[in-house]
Amino acid sequence: MEAIFGAQGAQLAVCEVAAPGRTAGRTYNLEVNPVSGDDARPAVVSRLERRIGLLGGTFDPPHIGHVVVGVWAHHVLALDEVRLVVANDPWQKTSTSTVTPAGVRLSMVEAAVAGIEGLVASAMEIERGGTSYMVETLEALHEREPDADLFVILGADAAAGLPTWHRWEDLPALATFVVVDRPGALAVTSETPFVFEHLDVPRLDVTSTLLRSLVARGAPVDGLVPAPVSSLIRERGLYRGEVHERPTAL
Repeated sequence: MEAIFGAQGAQLAVCEVAAPGRTAGRTYNLEVNPVSGDDARPAVVSRLERRIGLLGGTFDPPHIGHVVVGVWAHHVLALDEVRLVVANDPWQKTSTSTVTPAGVRLSMVEAAVAGIEGLVASAMEIERGGTSYMVETLEALHEREPDADLFVILGADAAAGLPTWHRWEDLPALATFVVVDRPGALAVTSETPFVFEHLDVPRLDVTSTLLRSLVARGAPVDGLVPAPVSSLIRERGLYRGEVHERPTAL
């Protein structure tokens, strides 16, 4: 997910998912009023399984937008945890651009989510190796955690491109897809078997592409990425043509 986005306040538009192979008949009536102190909490939902959110991406680098989306999804959807799944070989990116080594990107994600309740870094696609496909990740999770109810969190632009994903027809049966909306994003077509839930988050117009450009020009990115990520970018010489697998300073 490159761009992270939303609007002031937050509301989850909820649909009943009845995709082939998934349990139908549950509607999550979760509404959150615009943020007001610490009272923006979702309604209590019936919990039959562990609810796991998956925020997949290249994370090159991870930034505060990724963190905010994860925190809000965890909160509003009443998820047990949100896993930031670092792609090993993001085929839609590596075919057109150079990508930072997966181990380095995982280190940055681990630093970004350290100490944040409900957010964890996942190396499962890196451990699997090869090209990263969401359908294979979901199938593997169902094998490992058969009690889990899976929620794939993605931007509106990515949702609009779902028909280009590997074995995309199999995806609706494997997870609920939650679209993080932003103004000006591509409209999500209804000519697919997906039934989307929609989530608005506080608006943050920051992208990994912008951050790489800023670092390459020598501009500061402090405040746009979590402080530990900013330190790793400097220590490892990222986005300046020099990459260190290990920190140059501790």
